[in-house]
Amino acid sequence: MNAAVLGGGSWGTALANVLAGKGESVRLWARRDEVAREIVECGTNTRYLPGQNLNRDLQAGSDLKEVLRDAACIVLAVPCQSLGLFLRENRALFPRGAGFVCASKGVELGTFRTMGQVVREELAGLDPRYAVLSGPSFATEVVAGMPTAVALGCADTEFADNVQALFSTEAFRVYVNGDVTGVELGGAVKNIMAIASGISDGLGFGQNARAALITRGLSEMSRLGAAMGARPATFMGLSGMGDLVLTCTGDLSRNRRVGLAIGRGQTLQEVLAGMHNVAEGVKTTEAVHALGRELGIDLPITGQVHAVLFGGKNPADAVRELMTRPLREE
Repeated sequence: MNAAVLGGGSWGTALANVLAGKGESVRLWARRDEVAREIVECGTNTRYLPGQNLNRDLQAGSDLKEVLRDAACIVLAVPCQSLGLFLRENRALFPRGAGFVCASKGVELGTFRTMGQVVREELAGLDPRYAVLSGPSFATEVVAGMPTAVALGCADTEFADNVQALFSTEAFRVYVNGDVTGVELGGAVKNIMAIASGISDGLGFGQNARAALITRGLSEMSRLGAAMGARPATFMGLSGMGDLVLTCTGDLSRNRRVGLAIGRGQTLQEVLAGMHNVAEGVKTTEAVHALGRELGIDLPITGQVHAVLFGGKNPADAVRELMTRPLREE
């Protein structure tokens, strides 16, 4: 199956590298011509994956039409807040009936659309087949060939089997889950919790506080998922608990690093100004906070993170308010 991976950031590059390492026919599209050229000529992507060597068979380019030529599987790894516009602007290049695997995590700001809804609505009439890839997976470790397991959310059994076979290796294990909404929401909300965990760690509140945030974050994620029709069991899996634990504790987590810096006194603007990679959790916090209010769902951690990021709230006050909420049963 010919594959095209759209997005030359760390995660898109890592996924394309997995396929290249298997000998699959894959092309990587990078918006920056210099990124694509470096991948082809040097076998590296120093902007997004410094210190990592890529498979020398990996082909990359900045001509989207050429990258998409003959592609039966299209992996979407562009930032989630840009995905809708990207699909609208390039709709004419996508073939009817193509399979799309979304590797972007988030909820669209303003519309509250999941990435699956974005793909289906923006490509309506083209009959896209859809799957979402999510789970505990730092790009650097995937490129290094370290053992990784992810979830593939897909309700199309035939397409799910094909994508599972396409990506699976001895080091990269893919589990299929038919609950697309649950897999998408887990991948989105865990980034908010990673910011919260980073803020707590940055304030020096210790591992007890971090464990509490992870656990109550899982509850918050599940509550939102139930309201949107997801299966509760999904959030106990790779795209829920698995990704939540990784991003709330791992030093490679961009969203946790945002929280750490804010907990240590930096402003959001200062933090984002020093980052090449996108921390999806910042915009996702804004979107999920508004979505929770729209649905009438209590999302206390999301609310406090939102107040810190966008309302100028003191991070210590936010954590204190979480700890002094009215007592209740678990």
